[in-house]
Amino acid sequence: MNTTRTITLKNRPTGKPELTDFGFVTTEIPELKEGEVLVSAKYVSVDPYLRGRMSDAPSYIPPFELNKPIASGVIAEVLESKSRNFSKGDYVSGLLPWKETQVLTADGLIKVDPDKAPLSAFLGVLGMTGLTAFLGLTEIGKPKKGETLLVSGAAGAVGSVTGQIGKILGLRVVGIAGTDEKVEMLKSEFGFDEAINYKTTENMVEAIAKACPDGVDVYFDNVGGVISEAVLFNINKFSRTVNCGAISVYNNTELPRSISVQPFLVKKSSSMQGFVVSDFADKHSEGVGQLAEWFSQGKLKFTETIREGFENIPQAFLDLFDGKNKGKMVVKL
Repeated sequence: MNTTRTITLKNRPTGKPELTDFGFVTTEIPELKEGEVLVSAKYVSVDPYLRGRMSDAPSYIPPFELNKPIASGVIAEVLESKSRNFSKGDYVSGLLPWKETQVLTADGLIKVDPDKAPLSAFLGVLGMTGLTAFLGLTEIGKPKKGETLLVSGAAGAVGSVTGQIGKILGLRVVGIAGTDEKVEMLKSEFGFDEAINYKTTENMVEAIAKACPDGVDVYFDNVGGVISEAVLFNINKFSRTVNCGAISVYNNTELPRSISVQPFLVKKSSSMQGFVVSDFADKHSEGVGQLAEWFSQGKLKFTETIREGFENIPQAFLDLFDGKNKGKMVVKL
């Protein structure tokens, strides 16, 4: 095997990305040098935040370069090693280019144990997804037992884990999702106390008030937009809003018209903070340890939408924006 397929960013999308914005190229695999490993991708994570990196606007992470590989979380198998840190047959995770096979230095690679959890879990509940939920909720949401936690995008990768952590910490948990099937999943599989289908709800302000009769103490926001505006009418005194994502507006080509949040925050002495998981890098090890403990105890479950085939990675990414995933979206190679 001397060549490998690579997926590149062919065009910077305007609005919602399309398949034509992605390129497939074949490149040669370089010879393995001392300190390097040859790996084969097994699972590739697709995440909404990648949309931001496809634009050239300044952000917390550099944009993807045109005609260069796109990268995300990947689980790979070591095929050959000239590194002291890894052996043939090891499985590793890292932020890696979308390539079927590639040569890498050992820096940035983390060994994962397939005997402790399914490999794909290390991209989700035991990886960046779980850390995002855990650290966003605990560090910014600062939940107290008995409070009400409301989660938007609750059937997605981060949202479903956030709700479960909320239950572990003794909160009343309400989720917002986009189908009746997802609403039922949140309650029956993940233990949410209540859930709302926003697509069949005419008045979200009233629906949230009914589902959260004691008001909202912590709002974990994964979607932004009009859903999050409706939440503002239901926040409690000293409530905390955790701004994790805003998938509903990522593809907007014009600035959205929205209500002003300041009067709500002032009236309720409420706080609102955005974050990225790297903000709490010093707590990653502690976070993974806690997530692994809960997972081993059966307190944390996870669901996945798994697509198969390297060539289907772009479509899997696009499907995120149509809500076609339940839990974490991953592609199996």
